[in-house]
Parts: sequence; structure tokens; C-alpha cells
Amino acid sequence: MNLFAYGTLMCADILYRVAACRPACAPATLAAYRRCAVRNEVYPGIVEDDAARVSGVVYWGVPEGAWRRLDKFEGEMYSRRPVRVLLEDGTSTDAATYVITPEFAHRLAASDWSYEEFLRSGKKIFEAGYPGFDE
Repeated sequence: MNLFAYGTLMCADILYRVAACRPACAPATLAAYRRCAVRNEVYPGIVEDDAARVSGVVYWGVPEGAWRRLDKFEGEMYSRRPVRVLLEDGTSTDAATYVITPEFAHRLAASDWSYEEFLRSGKKIFEAGYPGFDE
């Protein structure tokens, strides 16, 4: 199964620490979802929004054992959902992604989340704050 990553897992080194795999990846876009900052955190969540699109990456053929690790990492705040993503060449593919569950939607900020800002300042905070996520 393919994984569509739109936040911290877009960083291949973080994905490796979480899922213990290094699948090939490609840029992709998910339609009808919006990526929001999570209040008081450096990571995002997505919710359905017909007028929005989310840029991310699709990781190809994530091994079965990695999904157990990913599910544990994402925790109860997210649920894994099947989606269809658009690739840069105009084709689309099936993937799974993690969506904020309704009971945690109140934690989302009104502002969008920026991957570029995460790379500039949030990644170090994220890695320092989550030292056990690769176990």
C-alpha cells in the first residue's frame, strides 16, 4: 500500500525513524482536503474541504510491518483513510493517509501549516520533543 504524507513524514529521515523503511517517493497532491496547523504543535492535520488541496509526497509500497508503526505513531488523534492522489505527470494512484478524527478537530488552528516553515524551525523542535517515536 502507498502512503500519502503531508506533514512531518514528508521528511524521509523522519519516516525512516518512525516506520523503519525507505520507500521511493514522488510529489503528489490530495484534493478536497485542507492542511491545518495543530494548535501549540509543529505538525499538521488534515480535514475534508472540497475547495482545498494538500501538497505532499506519496511513498510507494510501504511494507505491512511499517503500517503498525505508523498507526502507533499517529495515535488516536488520526485515523488512516484510503485516498486517491494526483501525481505530477497527471496520473493518479491510491494511497492511505492520516486524517484528524472528529473528536480532535477542535485542536486545529484556522491557519494553514507550512512545510517550508517546518523545515526552517519546526523540525528540530519536533525531533527534540519526540525522541521515542522511533522505538
